[in-house]
Amino acid sequence: MADIVAALGEKALLDGFGLAGAAVHAAETDDDVRRAWASLTGRAGAVLLTPRAAAALGPALADPHAPMTAVLPE
Repeated sequence: MADIVAALGEKALLDGFGLAGAAVHAAETDDDVRRAWASLTGRAGAVLLTPRAAAALGPALADPHAPMTAVLPE
């Protein structure tokens, strides 16, 4: 069951989301982003992404089995 809200991307942009209860997954490289994304599929109901993390995931975001996402503004 997808029961968490997660935040994925550069740590400096996501620290505050942990205070709001999101599971923060810091990822500084594209490979880190893809690994973290794979670990969230099926566990997260929603994922907040930094713009860089969204770009690294590209077409993976369109997968119908992927969590709902929102991309932070630049």
